[in-house]
Amino acid sequence: MLGSGAMTNSIDDVCRKADVVMLVGSNPEEAHPVIGMQLRAAVERGCRLIVVDPRDIGLAAQADLHLKLRPGTNVAFANGIVNVLLAEGLYDAEFVRERTEGIEVLAATVRDYTPARVAEICDIDQRDLVSAAKMYGGAGAAAIVYCLGVTEHSTGTDGVMALSNIAMVSGNLGRPGAGVNPLRGQNNVQGACDMGAAPADFPGYQKLANPDVLAKFEKAWGVKLNPKKGLFATEVFHAAVEKRIRGLFIFGEDQVRTDPNISHVIEGLKALDFLVVDDLFMTETAKYADVVLPGRSYAEKEGTFTNTERRVIRVRKAVEVEGDNRPDTWIFSEIMRRMGYDQPDLTPAQIMDEIASVTPSFAGISHKRLDSPEVAGNGLQWPCLGPDHPGTPIMHVGKFARGLGRFSTARYQHSTEMPDEEYPLILSTGRILYHYNATAMTARTEGINEIANSSFIEINTADAQRLGIQDGDRVTVASRRHAIHSTARVSDKTNPGETWMPFHFEDGNANWLTIDSFDSICACPEYKVCAVKVSKA
Repeated sequence: MLGSGAMTNSIDDVCRKADVVMLVGSNPEEAHPVIGMQLRAAVERGCRLIVVDPRDIGLAAQADLHLKLRPGTNVAFANGIVNVLLAEGLYDAEFVRERTEGIEVLAATVRDYTPARVAEICDIDQRDLVSAAKMYGGAGAAAIVYCLGVTEHSTGTDGVMALSNIAMVSGNLGRPGAGVNPLRGQNNVQGACDMGAAPADFPGYQKLANPDVLAKFEKAWGVKLNPKKGLFATEVFHAAVEKRIRGLFIFGEDQVRTDPNISHVIEGLKALDFLVVDDLFMTETAKYADVVLPGRSYAEKEGTFTNTERRVIRVRKAVEVEGDNRPDTWIFSEIMRRMGYDQPDLTPAQIMDEIASVTPSFAGISHKRLDSPEVAGNGLQWPCLGPDHPGTPIMHVGKFARGLGRFSTARYQHSTEMPDEEYPLILSTGRILYHYNATAMTARTEGINEIANSSFIEINTADAQRLGIQDGDRVTVASRRHAIHSTARVSDKTNPGETWMPFHFEDGNANWLTIDSFDSICACPEYKVCAVKVSKA
């Protein structure tokens, strides 16, 4: 739609300059606590807050409006907001005319998403939907902030595009305090994508399908490259079961804890001819490996991270390590050498220079510049187009990366697996403040484990009463894929018919239950909706 899927504005810009923030499918006080603190401070200075989330997250108590919508209905919600913006004349006609294309098709698409219909789909009060649209559309500067509650659906890409429609139709792009701002789920997710981790991209989102791009990288790397698009990570285990993937190198990832439908992940790992895992610890995934290589942590190596706001920041080695482990770059280079592709021994600074030489959006970024007094501590935000370019705090100023912004015409589709008589409850998953993903590091921290060290499931009061479950009871949670044991936390934090679990804890990992249904465009798993039943254990 815009030509770039990255955060359009900076965290500081959103938290200091937005008049309204619409927070959708994100619980930053627990998943991104530094940003959560800044958003809370923004509300205290007078920024108005709209929370769109199925749970009573902490920031909901500070919000002007909380739309507690049914999980999986983000597209309907966003289309409903656009419907009201157009009906109430709260769109930026000049911006739409000069900088976008497709408004007629968008208007026809959202015409059916009246407040009454959206309220029924989302299980919210239609007056709240209208109030949210008017608050957002009437603001001088309005920002959308979203996270995995939008993306982790079988229609996640449609959800993101539907949110972008809201920003584009109201002219809230390319200026301070506005934009569409995804919070990345881990510290270097943005950096990994920037460096070509997606199966159809070279670094800087240069497309494999473009013959000129392919030729450029073949010349730079001195080798003929495979022009075929690869697989998304989530597609690999299906391909392994089907023997289309025979060997796998897993680097810093514990899929037996974090991928959906763990039984199928294990089936895929067992089907491989050869598995290598490079990690800090003997993870659950590493137990299935033929070879385990000892990795290094962030404190044991040099390089950069690129954070959620596109900011490239230096990481410096803080500790000397004992034992025979090696830097990741040495491992990768040595494997290439032993497979017949000779590699020089490059320092992290030299690797960054190579990145800059083949990646226009990183052309002005180097370790030398990141370490300079002018930049040190602040990093540089790409696009950074040359050695004197200051970086780009706000994207799409005056013009979108793709030229004209293109409206999406996504229509609401219900989730892959809906509740029924046998599995009557919706399960969503997420993070809690105290732990991080597969807890590879946080579970080894005694103080944290004193606060939170075991699985739980949030159940609505009415559902618990019907099932004869009390707060603190041990329960069995079952889906069509597996059953686990957990502890009930009874409250009204979720709506009736809905439950929620963290996926951190091995004693009751929600990902044994989740469904391996994927978004058709980017293959993101549907972690946020599957059908379960809960009974007293």
